[in-house]
Amino acid sequence: MPLQSLNPATDEIVREYPETPPEEVSAVLTAAREAFGQWRRTSFAERAAPLRRAAELLRERREDLARLMALEMGKPLAQGRAEAEKCAWVCDHYAEGAEAFLAPEDIATDAQHSYVAFEPLGVVLAVMPWNFPLWQVFRFTAPALMAGNAGVLKHASNVSGCALALEAVLHDAGIPRDLFRTLLIGSSSVASVIEASEIAAVTLTGSTPAGRAVAEKAGACLKKVVLELGGSDPYVILEDADLDAAVATLVDGAMYNSGQCCCGIERIYVTSGLFDDFVEKAVAIVSDYKLGNPLDPETTLGPMAHKRFADEVRAQRDEAIAAGAVPMVDPGLFPEDDGGTYLAPQILTNVNHGMRVMRDESFGPVAGIMPVSSDEQAIERHHAMRIAANSISGWWR
Repeated sequence: MPLQSLNPATDEIVREYPETPPEEVSAVLTAAREAFGQWRRTSFAERAAPLRRAAELLRERREDLARLMALEMGKPLAQGRAEAEKCAWVCDHYAEGAEAFLAPEDIATDAQHSYVAFEPLGVVLAVMPWNFPLWQVFRFTAPALMAGNAGVLKHASNVSGCALALEAVLHDAGIPRDLFRTLLIGSSSVASVIEASEIAAVTLTGSTPAGRAVAEKAGACLKKVVLELGGSDPYVILEDADLDAAVATLVDGAMYNSGQCCCGIERIYVTSGLFDDFVEKAVAIVSDYKLGNPLDPETTLGPMAHKRFADEVRAQRDEAIAAGAVPMVDPGLFPEDDGGTYLAPQILTNVNHGMRVMRDESFGPVAGIMPVSSDEQAIERHHAMRIAANSISGWWR
């Protein structure tokens, strides 16, 4: 069954990719383990040279990479260019700083000489998400390679083109071919890769259920694992805030990448004295967004990456409105394609913690705002959300 990249703006197939067959997966892992054995003996300077070249290539290819992200997951071109630039920065950052970051650290003990040394682990499997298809990979790859490790990537199936494009950047930059490889496999194949003897550690960015499954398998195999999962974190605006700066920052944080950010702003507590002004300013900014095809240079808000993602956020929003939440942004400004991937940005007031939009992770361009009388009440309301979430869904953060 081929992996499919579907353009969320047009619902057209961008391209289909054949899955990596099991025998090739095994060969890739074996080769990565052998490449690691050589790479770990290289100097920091030898590792840094191709990483710096990768930064150059990312900047040179940023237009093509931005277009590919727009086609595969709906990111507006300007945001795609910024993502490519950020990946170039992280390559330069670790190429420059890795030797100092990983220098042995002397510590005081009763022994004659005690120190902490940092050694490479081996082949690291990365299970990465679609929302930042370049950045999520490079923020793992740059430090992992500079630390002397090898990397194997299992990217989200809908951004297989991005996975192969970033692999090409690294190979063209001089990273040994077998040291970093992309596996085009589905989620059902991840467990067997984790079990493989060549894999030393696993990192995942994704949903809580996906993280739980990966952690269980890695734990059973006694392999190191690092997870970044979902959540619904609070943002508090107090009386001494620079209101214009706070509004601009929080609105961007809520709507950037169509709200599809792991650290996206979802629920906001605003001191009562600033509440009305905050809402007015936030609505004015959101109302000026341009919802449309991500390939249009004028677009500032693209489609959601898939219909099912849009359906979930649309349901959260509509359930909240039915329960009494007030939509502050005129829906007529952003006509939605019913049941499609385009989701109108919205600011909700009169919300409560019984609403999923305030309780769960809303991975889209919707944010709820509640007034608070003080920072103490903001903390109390945050704790109330945790209790509500735990009692209703068995999950809290």
